[in-house]
Amino acid sequence: MRFSSALFRVPALLICMPMILAHLPVRADTCPDPGQWYLPGGKLLDSAALFAELAGRDVVLLGEQHDNMDHHRWQLHTLAGLHAHRPAMVIGLEMLPREAQPALDAWVAGELDEAEFLDRSNWHAAWGFDPALYLPILHFARLHQVPLKAINVTPELRGRLVEEGWPAVPEAERFGISPPVEALPDYRERLAAIQAQHPTADGENGDGLERFIAAQLVWDRAMAAGLAEAATGDELVVGLIGQGHLQYGHGVPYQLDDLGVGEHATLLPWPVASGGECEPPPGELASALFALGESPAQALPPMQLGIFVVPHQDGVEVHGMLEDSVAERSGLEEGDVILRAAGERLARPADLTRLVQRQPPGSLLPLEIRRGEVQQEILARFPPRNGGG
Repeated sequence: MRFSSALFRVPALLICMPMILAHLPVRADTCPDPGQWYLPGGKLLDSAALFAELAGRDVVLLGEQHDNMDHHRWQLHTLAGLHAHRPAMVIGLEMLPREAQPALDAWVAGELDEAEFLDRSNWHAAWGFDPALYLPILHFARLHQVPLKAINVTPELRGRLVEEGWPAVPEAERFGISPPVEALPDYRERLAAIQAQHPTADGENGDGLERFIAAQLVWDRAMAAGLAEAATGDELVVGLIGQGHLQYGHGVPYQLDDLGVGEHATLLPWPVASGGECEPPPGELASALFALGESPAQALPPMQLGIFVVPHQDGVEVHGMLEDSVAERSGLEEGDVILRAAGERLARPADLTRLVQRQPPGSLLPLEIRRGEVQQEILARFPPRNGGG
């Protein structure tokens, strides 16, 4: 379960909106229509003036929920609008660690097809979310010869920095990334609320929380450092990052400030209901929001097993289960290690999430598990929609 995939509405420190945005043409409206840009308080923005202003920034951050296709469509159109104003552009990707940079360079140069790129970048192990969500953006970059920059680091490096400490990891092995600035109190509060929602191997102790916060700070700092490095030239740097790393000016924006990159803006998609009443999002959430209408696909939630899993050296381990879930009805038990799903070996929890969400209603997903010393196959049966309709 990725912390950056969810929207979090918890108390946050009041941060100032970029002053120039406050002077763009606006009108009061508490419920914008889908397709409109607006300030978190509800005032509409003139999109032409907004994009002209954003094109003058050093860094623009586009948030996302990783498995939401409409978020990626919004990112693509926003990239196209920014590119029209400022063709000199670099796109920073949370999705891949720095080791994948040669594959990104080869992709933009037209040297790889899709299958070769996914293999060379180690996409499925490094990220796990369906590449179809991102391929339109990758093709946009290749079509316009926009450099793609890997700004993440591997979970292994994050683990070393958390467990061994920054001084113990040579600078070259951490790609020159400097230690993060401490989290703001409200960011710590948000992270503590997130950590409390998900079982961990550490239990509920304070040490587990501190490691969780330290890992998130490494993640934030690594991405901010990658963006700051790209922002030393004349290009507009656009980062595609999970929205939990961006909201309220915490996470990556706060680390960018510490790195001396002050000219940045955060844009987020925000769901609105057509023609209905809506509550404006918190005023400190982002620099600007895009009103995203609900599509029929979004109205139907993806398939879920109903389990919490943690990484295991042989796959993923079931660490919690919802009552009367697909997993429980299929016979899964806490402590089971899921080795394969649909014949595919699992390397991380996101691998299982990707395969489950691809399942059509009413289908069966074969799971190869190990319970104690015994390996067996379990068939997870997903219910049909609306009782079989």
